[in-house]
Amino acid sequence: MSDTLAEHAGDLEAVAPDDATPRGPSLSPSRAADFMACPLLYRFRVIDRLPEPPSPAAARGTLVHAVLERLFDEPAAARTPAAARTLLAPQWDRLVEAAPELADMFDDDAQRHAWIDEAALMLDRYFTLEDPTRIEPSYREMSVTALLESGLTLRGYIDRLDVARTGELRIVDYKTGAAPREEYEARALFQMKFYALVLWRTRGTIPRVLQLIYLGNGEIMRYAPDEADLLATERKINALWQAIDRARTSGDWRPRPSRLCEWCAFQAICPVYGGTPPPLPDPEQADQPLPDLPAGDLALPSASPDQRVSDPETPGSFVPARRTVI
Repeated sequence: MSDTLAEHAGDLEAVAPDDATPRGPSLSPSRAADFMACPLLYRFRVIDRLPEPPSPAAARGTLVHAVLERLFDEPAAARTPAAARTLLAPQWDRLVEAAPELADMFDDDAQRHAWIDEAALMLDRYFTLEDPTRIEPSYREMSVTALLESGLTLRGYIDRLDVARTGELRIVDYKTGAAPREEYEARALFQMKFYALVLWRTRGTIPRVLQLIYLGNGEIMRYAPDEADLLATERKINALWQAIDRARTSGDWRPRPSRLCEWCAFQAICPVYGGTPPPLPDPEQADQPLPDLPAGDLALPSASPDQRVSDPETPGSFVPARRTVI
């Protein structure tokens, strides 16, 4: 289930050539998650590039992410719940200006106000999980790229990267859904390990902490990766791309029914629901680059109980836990 509108927007299937980098395959965490969830979903989004109507949940995720990004433009003392709420209206106006169809998601003003109130509650919940007056992010909405030895380019956007005075890295990702149940945690952590692998390959430093902040029910998940984790992630990504390449060559994009089908916008053309996919597009057209946009939420919906915590910042270093879910 996606967390931001950018999740629906495809990303590069090929890297445009320049003076230093040859044209080659590219993969982001969101598209990797699509293929793992359902190869046919990957095809519809990346190969066919079929449009999807904006969903209130994805739009709310985009709005909350935008507010949290802008919040850190304020001086530390001014990063308050009231300041965050004040940012909601102008950020919503900015999103609607860029994508006017968002305004059509609501039947009336009352429905829109209720939707914005839900976003405001998520922002209030953020302040129960972190104290932004004690945090100075080094990067926000950070675009990252790494070329693996296999020739595959990894791409993505990191919500926030914190660099401690000791040089340790913490990757932070905001989720407007609920934290996944234990059996689905690996899916959420795959996205974070993907980002950690990119930073390790480009900076030579393994991030100290991967931190997922779930604003849907007020939980934080932390994980401390090691070299074995990231090597295993690299092997998984390379194997995943080989599977994608085989599907591209054979044209065999099989659906994989799951609970995620409930939120899929393509049920009408999915064989699982009696539909017929459109003919595959011309390969040359399908290979044209797509916009490289931020990934969305890779976590599944969860029925986990509400668990609100405080998360005091430790100056100069990050929590050294091997794996901590709080």
